[in-house]
Amino acid sequence: MLKAIEIKPDVFWVGGIDWNERNFHGYTTERGSTYNAYLILDEKITLIDTCKRDFTNELIDRIADIIDPASIDYIVSNHVEMDHSGGLPAMAAIAPNATIITGAPKGVAGLKAHYGDGLNMMGVKTGDTLDIGKRTLTFVQTPMVHWPDSMVTYDEFDQILFSNDAFGQHYASSKRFDDEVGLPEVLVQAQKYYANIVMPYGKNVEAALKALAGLSFDMIAPAHGIIWRSHVPEILDMYRKWASGVPDEYALVVYDSMWHTTETMAVEIVEAFIEMGIPARLLDLKVNHISDIMAEVLNARYIAVGSPTLNKTMMPTVASFLCYMRGLAPAGRVGIPFGSYGWAPMGPNEVYQALESCKFTLPEAPFTHQWVEDESGLTALHDAVVEFVELFHERAEA
Repeated sequence: MLKAIEIKPDVFWVGGIDWNERNFHGYTTERGSTYNAYLILDEKITLIDTCKRDFTNELIDRIADIIDPASIDYIVSNHVEMDHSGGLPAMAAIAPNATIITGAPKGVAGLKAHYGDGLNMMGVKTGDTLDIGKRTLTFVQTPMVHWPDSMVTYDEFDQILFSNDAFGQHYASSKRFDDEVGLPEVLVQAQKYYANIVMPYGKNVEAALKALAGLSFDMIAPAHGIIWRSHVPEILDMYRKWASGVPDEYALVVYDSMWHTTETMAVEIVEAFIEMGIPARLLDLKVNHISDIMAEVLNARYIAVGSPTLNKTMMPTVASFLCYMRGLAPAGRVGIPFGSYGWAPMGPNEVYQALESCKFTLPEAPFTHQWVEDESGLTALHDAVVEFVELFHERAEA
């Protein structure tokens, strides 16, 4: 039988571990994921969230390790998305007297849309509370972090914030806590998670952090990944930084190449940044997944993107990356479009247009070269990139 894990007295982790998940909506999850649910034993037994449908049996087994699942009084649904709520119909059938607590009106409407009108639901808003005995749970709506229905649940008695998708990571482990895994590993996964899921909603994250500022907690229990207990200040600080949208003085050079000319240009652009004392990283789209690149974009001020021309357009790998990045909406970046061509610079021009649609600060035109790059052309490219970056700094400081 699967076992529940006590995270504080009478509070248990009862979720599912998805060891083999490798892709979550186009985001590579090379370390798997978890679908976290939490059981609180009090006068009224309360389950915080369920799990993805395929892991419902894991959820039920872990609950049954402690209590009869039929004795659950409340099920809190912090988020409608099916990796959180997929087990809800089964739990409602097992515990028919349980009341489902969810955000009003979006959570109520969302659960009805997914599962019909048969659920016994009660909608709550920010500041509403639920007395379950020794504990009183407080609800705070956090819209667009990262769905309109999203909310968090605060347990003042145990000093736990059940944070939904905020502060989570797609990370499967036999360990449950940040200090058991190690801060560097958890922060890498938290950064990738934020970049690929939460980044477009920075203003909403700032509003949520402000709403949570008056709450005292020493544990953050997210819906995915490891529970924060030893490094709560660190992850809060990182969310403040990421939500601000202010990037570091750091450059990414992202490209694909056919006959190495665009690749040669990419290497030269990296060298130009190094000469200016700006840390830089070279990322070939043939070997780097776009979701891993986005984890770097989160902190980078300069995003250079290169493509040759293929069939009158940019390379498909480059188009895919630019489409994905545009959806995640990094703001305040400086774009450097570049690339080679044979007959016409259509590929680099399309890169320029895509970066323009991202509202990046751009040069007057993409940096291009026809056919095979030579030493004089590379020198000119190097100097042009340095000149553009220096001009950006002059204008930013004016």
